[in-house]
Amino acid sequence: MAKILISPSKYLQGAGEMKKIGTYASNCGKKALVLISKGGYKRIGKMIEDSFAESTCEVVFDYFNGECCNSEIDRLVNIVKENQCDLVIGIGGGKIFDTAKAVAYYAGTPVFICPTIASTDAPCSALSVVYTEEGIFEKYLFLPANPNLVLMDTDIITKSPVRLTVAGMEMHLQLTSRREHANAAVQLPVQAERQRKQRWHLQNFALIR
Repeated sequence: MAKILISPSKYLQGAGEMKKIGTYASNCGKKALVLISKGGYKRIGKMIEDSFAESTCEVVFDYFNGECCNSEIDRLVNIVKENQCDLVIGIGGGKIFDTAKAVAYYAGTPVFICPTIASTDAPCSALSVVYTEEGIFEKYLFLPANPNLVLMDTDIITKSPVRLTVAGMEMHLQLTSRREHANAAVQLPVQAERQRKQRWHLQNFALIR
């Protein structure tokens, strides 16, 4: 069986990397839509603004409404088009990432993902999980490519709630256990193909939101 590596185009990790987000954005676009929660903006909004002030890329902020749903995606796509943004940046957690990836897909722009917590694999996946406005699962939106950049500022991650980091560790252990169990099973060809697809999904989906 072939082994396939599916990953973001670029992954950056280090202390203080968020302070350089404006520089990274200027290498990819001229105007960026930054999708962030109100709480996230209070914590690191000034840092992001200062970074863009020193770059050639303009920035437009918009607060996430709390759910990765079609109405929120459509709203943000319109904002991207109205402001002529050519880059989408999602900063926060899993649902912000899924929304940012979907918006970039429909708007035809690159997408940067900047986690502020370590509880999900949504930053690196080529997938958005879409819900209804009430938070009920609706569909998986399979994307043609993984994010163009994933930026992990370890200074920010270390200040995130411990329970979310533990949740991320638990998810990794669950995925590893399921993958090993699937590899050890003796299956018929049809079962093997079904299991192969399931393993791929498990390795790329964000199971914890």
